Amino acid sequence: MLKHGILGLLNYYDMTGYEIMEVFRDSLNFFWNAQTSQIYRELQGLEKKGWVGKTVVPQQGKPDKNVFSIMPEGKEELLRWLSEDEFGMISRLPILMKVFFMGERGREENIRYFKRFIEEHETFLEDLMPVPEYIQTYSAYLGDKEKALYWQMTVDYGRRNMQMCIEWAKNCIKRLEETGE
Repeated sequence: MLKHGILGLLNYYDMTGYEIMEVFRDSLNFFWNAQTSQIYRELQGLEKKGWVGKTVVPQQGKPDKNVFSIMPEGKEELLRWLSEDEFGMISRLPILMKVFFMGERGREENIRYFKRFIEEHETFLEDLMPVPEYIQTYSAYLGDKEKALYWQMTVDYGRRNMQMCIEWAKNCIKRLEETGE
């Protein structure tokens, strides 16, 4: 998946690895985590496959800059991946594995766990607040408002998902408190 995220970003415009990491941090990182080392490693793999090309730009007093661009084969792969009807419905959610076995712990300890879960998700929701501004900045840079519409849909999904998780955890707390009475 990371390779397709990188191809998608390079499809917008040519970037250095550092720029990819920055854009990733401001956008994709809200639903797909990647470390800088993973991005650079993936770029090497994409280059070997011929999906991206690299131009070395000499700089004075600094190391040369590597600027990556999507190649026709990479664009073809991106479009192939986008046309797949795989929705990712089968998922591995560590939280659900943990909750499944939480009956082994005390009720109060589990209530505290769900309260921390809520706090983390509320913080994530707050972190999403500046994203519309990022979208506006990047869409102005690209000059393509339709692409921004899809970015907005992604943020909307993230926001709704966080709200659902908070609701679910509150319901779990309520059920645990009712059971303890």
